[in-house]
Amino acid sequence: MTRAPATLLAVRELLLDHLGSHGLTGGEVGIVGNANHRGGYHCGEDRVISGDYSVIESPRDRAGLTLDAAGLDVGMFEVRASGHDLRSFSTWCVRQCAANAPDTRDIREIIYSPDGRTVRRWDRLRRRATGDLSHLYHTHFSFHRDAIKAGRDQTPLFRRYLTTIGLLEDAMALSAEDLDKVRSATARGIYDALWVAAQGQPYRDLAYTGPGSIGKAIRTNLQALTVAPVLAALAAKDLVSEEEVVAGILAALTPEAIASAIPDDLAGQVADELARRLAE
Repeated sequence: MTRAPATLLAVRELLLDHLGSHGLTGGEVGIVGNANHRGGYHCGEDRVISGDYSVIESPRDRAGLTLDAAGLDVGMFEVRASGHDLRSFSTWCVRQCAANAPDTRDIREIIYSPDGRTVRRWDRLRRRATGDLSHLYHTHFSFHRDAIKAGRDQTPLFRRYLTTIGLLEDAMALSAEDLDKVRSATARGIYDALWVAAQGQPYRDLAYTGPGSIGKAIRTNLQALTVAPVLAALAAKDLVSEEEVVAGILAALTPEAIASAIPDDLAGQVADELARRLAE
């Protein structure tokens, strides 16, 4: 019998916990299809049909087929204080998928309405562009079946959305005590992290001896892969002085060198490691 996997139940619980008071009901967040569903991502291997697109179109789905459903429906809600609703939620998720954000890569498709009048479909495999009219009132997410089979956590994208609209606290935000520690940091730690990246060395080889966390502002701006935005963010946040950063970084690294040397995912890894060391 088709079952709801723990990973999608966790997404369901997260959404209901934070959007339930804004009109989202349990009956509107579905995983396993009802008796009318034959085939598709709401069905497990006992209910797929011959030529089922949710199995045959991707090797990820063929390899991951189990009794677990791999679909999630999200119904109507409205966060009136901030003006967010199902439409803006859906288009935000589609933008993240189109940008290939790391926490979207297990999503095969999103069927949604951006305006309550038309139905659109974002399809990672570019097979389809629309869906039936029931999606005027709910948004459907399909997850590649191999990700569900592997038990991979699917909450990060949805946590990020809830954080973006102010319903979850940003885990990277620094307390006043943390900010005091950051203010006492020197530019040497930032210099060391960027220097290792510029040399193309694996991050695991970094023998880090610098200061503690450089915080959310630096995580955000390091991902821009240039020194200038980092300096602006530091100055604006009063974390360390621009002079300290200039002395430690610009003497050896140009913005061009940093931009060409840092892998896309390294900045987040550096900031995460610094944050972890601050907490120790």
